[in-house]
Amino acid sequence: MTANDMKLVVVGAAGRMGQTLIRVIQEMPGVTLHAAIEREGSNFVGRDAGELAGAGTLGIPVTDDPLKAFLDAEGVLDFTAPAASVTFSGLAAQARIVHVIGTTGCSVEDEEKFKAAARHARVVKSGNMSLGVNLLGVLTRQAAKALPASGWDIEVVEMHHKHKVDAPSGTALLLGEAAAQGRGIDLASQSVRVRDGHTGARPAGTIGFATLRGGSVVGDHSVLFAGEGELVTLSHSARDRSIFARGAVAAALWARDKKPGFYSMLDVLGLS
Repeated sequence: MTANDMKLVVVGAAGRMGQTLIRVIQEMPGVTLHAAIEREGSNFVGRDAGELAGAGTLGIPVTDDPLKAFLDAEGVLDFTAPAASVTFSGLAAQARIVHVIGTTGCSVEDEEKFKAAARHARVVKSGNMSLGVNLLGVLTRQAAKALPASGWDIEVVEMHHKHKVDAPSGTALLLGEAAAQGRGIDLASQSVRVRDGHTGARPAGTIGFATLRGGSVVGDHSVLFAGEGELVTLSHSARDRSIFARGAVAAALWARDKKPGFYSMLDVLGLS
């Protein structure tokens, strides 16, 4: 730890991503764990954050008081749930700090609240924090633009572990949005999320989603461009949650000296 290390808060500290974030912060230069937060009433409150995450004793007890923790911090890393992330965004705006949001399953109303908070906070939000997935999004947009809709159908296929609660995944939607941008269409009105029974022929120009769940899969995503007699597949496979944690820390460091605003990982990586 050095005097110039960025002081980061991990919310949802006892979750799978929270524990991964704590371990990654200990490994990466330029950052230090300032506080670890769990919801009020959690059995993990009072536990040493490092011991909880398998990172050794850090002398930082898990707290349920985000207001106090945010005041002296420089950034918060947030892979929680939509309602919690909206609350944290308000606190981050009050504290004028960086808020990195990896939470998925957020509504249009949630997104508007994040953008409102970005008037005072530096908000970096993405459906996926990994370099590889964001590059995949750029390639998907380029391919969708290059391949004519009249002859090429687009399908997004994703698989995650059995505990994931939202579908399609935030990453699948990120990729679908990239494809829609390439085609110049509105994803919300031009996507097919469910197929069951006698559906009839596939509607031309739509973007389809297939969702698979099972086992301990961290995250597999493919974008299929199906033409007459040929198939182009762009894919990414996540083998370890630490890729998302490293991306989130990199995003916080990037945003540290930026003006308040709403940013994406494409901005962080210079791909926007």
